[in-house]
Amino acid sequence: MKITVLIVDDHTILREGMASLLSGSEDIEVVGMASSGEEAVNLVSDLNPAVVLMDIVMAGMNGLEATRWIKEQNSDVKVIIISSEVTREYVTQGIKCGIDGYLPKDANREEVVQAIRTVAGGAKFFDDAITRLIFEDYYSREKDGRRRPTKSVTPGLTRREYEIIEQVASGKSNQEVADALFVSVKTVETHKKNILDKLGLKNSLQLVRYAIKNNIISLDEE
Repeated sequence: MKITVLIVDDHTILREGMASLLSGSEDIEVVGMASSGEEAVNLVSDLNPAVVLMDIVMAGMNGLEATRWIKEQNSDVKVIIISSEVTREYVTQGIKCGIDGYLPKDANREEVVQAIRTVAGGAKFFDDAITRLIFEDYYSREKDGRRRPTKSVTPGLTRREYEIIEQVASGKSNQEVADALFVSVKTVETHKKNILDKLGLKNSLQLVRYAIKNNIISLDEE
């Protein structure tokens, strides 16, 4: 049985190039191509591919936000990020969104095929450079965590909502929060409204006070 693949990239030449690259693999079939995150989400519902090859930087809904939507719709769909943006921030945000693999755009055919087969089999795929970024982030967070007071936990708040609170409480605008978390401004606004409703707060100032009181942020943080 062939592994069905959806290719998502906002550049036509890259979509077609990837499809051509995979055409020589007997066990892999490209069933569709999308030029945006929104189109990818819709096509996943229609085509139900086994694996999605996803770019990150696209107009409108970016690849990470699209990944989150796809995983919420069907967690069985595997998503591999293929991007020229290989940074610790993108990789860690991708993992939070539920990605199954991450490749640089200069990966060769063998690496792409291996990644597709690996995630289709239920495992994760990260090359050595990206694995190193993951460990660096882990150890950085462990070290930082030992310096900070334990955060109070509010029942009913999701991990994403805690991230929004941290960003808002640090003084960032909705656009800056959206850029930092790789989501749309509309998504940030929706999360903020839900957070205020859950906590019984009226505005961002009250949210900042809540964050300080509950050690979500501290006054000496940069």
